[in-house]
Amino acid sequence: MRKVFILEDLDCANCAAKIEADTGKLTGVNKCSVSLMAQKMVLEIDESISGTIEADVKKIVKKYEPDVEVTAK
Repeated sequence: MRKVFILEDLDCANCAAKIEADTGKLTGVNKCSVSLMAQKMVLEIDESISGTIEADVKKIVKKYEPDVEVTAK
């Protein structure tokens, strides 16, 4: 299953890399890609975590970039 999140106001390449790495380590996440230029995260996940993944993503993003707004697309 593919999930896309908009990361509004993401402006730190180092933070984007850390967000990508931490999100990729979550159970049920098969692939994670964060694009700084597009301000977008694309995930390939197991359907079993589709209900909880948004909260997990928001928690990770806020850890590195507190001002970034995360929106599911």
